Amino acid sequence: MKRFIAIVLAVLMMTAVLAGCSGNTSTSGSDATEAAADTADKTFNIGICQLVQHVALDAATQGFKDYLTDKLGDKVTFNEQNAQGDSATCTTIANQFVADGVDLILGNATPALQAAFTATSDIPVLGTSITDYGTALDIANWTGVSGFNVSGTSDLAPLDGQADIIKELFPNAKTVGLLYCSAEPNSKYQCDTISTYLADYELKTFTFSDSNDIAAVAISACDECDVLYIPTDNTAASNTGIIDNIASEKKIPIVCGEEGICSGCGVATLSISYYDLGQKTGEMAYDILVNGKDIASMEVEFAPATTQKYDAARAEALGITIPETYEAITAE
Repeated sequence: MKRFIAIVLAVLMMTAVLAGCSGNTSTSGSDATEAAADTADKTFNIGICQLVQHVALDAATQGFKDYLTDKLGDKVTFNEQNAQGDSATCTTIANQFVADGVDLILGNATPALQAAFTATSDIPVLGTSITDYGTALDIANWTGVSGFNVSGTSDLAPLDGQADIIKELFPNAKTVGLLYCSAEPNSKYQCDTISTYLADYELKTFTFSDSNDIAAVAISACDECDVLYIPTDNTAASNTGIIDNIASEKKIPIVCGEEGICSGCGVATLSISYYDLGQKTGEMAYDILVNGKDIASMEVEFAPATTQKYDAARAEALGITIPETYEAITAE
C-alpha cells in the first residue's frame, strides 16, 4: 500500500513539473511578444559622458547618436556631458546618470568608461574610444567579453601596422621616442606593445603627467630622438598645437595612433574612422535596448577598417616622401 501511494505521488509530481514547464514555455513566448510590444512604445534616455572635446572623440559621439537617431527617431534622447579632461568630473557625471535612471550609459574614453562602470552594476554601460578593455577594467586574462554590464568598441588600430609605418618611412632612424601621458594606462599599453615591434631601434620613453608639462617633455623627446610615436592619447590629442610647434621647429617627424592627432602634429598614421566606431557602438546599444541582447555576453567590437594616412603639408616641410598607398588627410 505504501509503495502504491509513493508511486501515485511521484506521478502527480511529474505531472506538475511537466505542466509547469509547458506553462513556462507558453509564458515565455507571451512575455517575448509583450516585451516587443513594450519596446515599440518605449522611449530611451541615454547618458553620454565624454572625457574631453577633440576631433576623434567628438566623431565617435556623433556616430553613436546618428545611428540611434536614425533607428529610433524621437524615441531616443541624449544627455550629453563633457568632463573637460577631468576624471573626477566623469565620476560626478556618471553618478548623476545613475540617479536619473537612464536606460544606458556611453563612456567615451577610458576614464569615462571607468566612472560609469564604478557607478552602476545594473545599467548597461558601453564604451567607445577605448584602447584595451582589460586594462581599462583591470581584468587579467581579458577574453573580449566582460561577463557583466559592460561592453563596447575599441579604437585600437593594429600596433604592428603602426610600427610598419615607422619602419617604412624612417628606415635610417636610430632612436624612436615614445611620447604619452603617464595618467592614461591605455597609452602605456600601446607603447609597451608597439615596442615589441620596434626591436631594431633604440627606444626612449617620455611621459608627461598632464598638459602643464607637455612642452618640457616634448622638447626633451625631440632633442634625443630621430622620430616620435604618440599613441591614441587624449591629453596629447588636446595639446597637439604645443607638440607641433616644438617638433616642427626641431624638424622631428611624428607617427601617431590616430588621424586627429596626426592632423594636429604628425606626419603619418594607421587610423580608423571614429565616426564609424561610434556607429558600431550605436548598433550595439540598439541591440541591447530594442532587441534585448545581454550586454554581459557581447564581445567588444573593433573598427571595420584601417587606413594609412598622412599630413601632406608636414611631410613636404620635413622632406619625407610618402608612398602612393597612403591617403592624404583632408581638412575638416
